[in-house]
Amino acid sequence: MAYVDGKVAALTGAGSGIGRALALQLNNDGCELFLSDISAASLNETLALLPRQEVPAAGQVLDVADKPSVYAWAEKIAEAKGRVDIVINNAGVALISNAEDNRHEDFEWLMGVNFWGVVYGTQAFLPLLRQSQQGHLVNISSVFGLFSVPTQSAYNASKFAVRGYTEALRQEMEGSSVHVCCVHPGGIKTNIARAARSEDSDINADKRDTEFQKLARTSPKKAAATIISAIEKRKKRALIGMDARFFSLMCRLFPVRYPRILALLDRNASESLK
Repeated sequence: MAYVDGKVAALTGAGSGIGRALALQLNNDGCELFLSDISAASLNETLALLPRQEVPAAGQVLDVADKPSVYAWAEKIAEAKGRVDIVINNAGVALISNAEDNRHEDFEWLMGVNFWGVVYGTQAFLPLLRQSQQGHLVNISSVFGLFSVPTQSAYNASKFAVRGYTEALRQEMEGSSVHVCCVHPGGIKTNIARAARSEDSDINADKRDTEFQKLARTSPKKAAATIISAIEKRKKRALIGMDARFFSLMCRLFPVRYPRILALLDRNASESLK
């Protein structure tokens, strides 16, 4: 029997990528699901793809940056189930722009989803997680929550914030029934680059996606399996992909010099892809 069989999970960003892969695997393993996404069409597609339609699953169109809506969703689940065993704050967006050129409205949009969405999801669902004999809170950061790169200052800020918030919360939850895990995916084959906002008018969404897919080495299905394994093993941190493990080690060994190493790797990668 799978660890998640019979458990109840709430998952944001379930309409695509890692979120959809998590929904499919959790459902296949017998986990009751409450799924949300900002896109009704994408959410309905995920619900239709669930392999075990007999296992309960409900969808909610949700903007995680809207605090009242997140709390209302949690209250709706509380009325239906009284508890939640697993909460995965997965929803995320991207912004490509130099720090000097970041528009405040774009920065606020990104932080609203990537950081405040995690905070709202955490605070709204912690009371329900405490009602579970073994509650699991999983917040999705990024490999960009371990190191920074040019044109990603806003995204880096949001993912470093998720990391710091989650690691502090994890310490606060020590000794309780709630397990807290921060996840750092490396390059995952999702549509996040295509959907990103960008200040560079010379690179369209198709080109961004093509370049990203060349570097993304891990499938959403494999990422989902790693996250579910981290839940079962009560891991405090999960690095997804060989690239995430490599960059984590590199940043610990070379906390100041790593940008030079990244630049060299980037040049070598660009030449090999020509």
